[in-house]
Amino acid sequence: MNTQPVADRIERQILLQAPRAKVWHALVDAESFGDWFGVDLEGQRFVAGQTARGHITYPGYEHLMCEMQIERIEPERLFSYRWHPYAVDPAADYSREPTTLVEFTLEDGADGILLRLVESGFDGIPLARRAEAYRMNSGGWDEQMANIRNYLAGH
Repeated sequence: MNTQPVADRIERQILLQAPRAKVWHALVDAESFGDWFGVDLEGQRFVAGQTARGHITYPGYEHLMCEMQIERIEPERLFSYRWHPYAVDPAADYSREPTTLVEFTLEDGADGILLRLVESGFDGIPLARRAEAYRMNSGGWDEQMANIRNYLAGH
């Protein structure tokens, strides 16, 4: 049994060579977010206090639904939502589990916009799946930072 403690938060940052407004649009326009994030959010909007949901578009995961409870939208500065991390078992009911908080913040960098990502709250995830959820989301955020950079470069 793995007894190594799991950290409560994942943190990533990337310097994006794009105007702040363009980075912001990629984050808070639901369809644009879905394009680079890999979830079908066609026809939806991100609104604080509401839930956005769509099927994941990554090959092999299309049967899974991504659900995001939008928390805060502070124009061109902060976008946050809650979700159930690594909720990949279609037979499981994750609704009684706590969620993690995903926060994107934008800051001016020397040569672009610094996008910071923090996903916190893993301490609340049931122990039986906490380490795997952390490990999978940690790797997933590495991919997503590259995905948003590539998306911005092509749009």
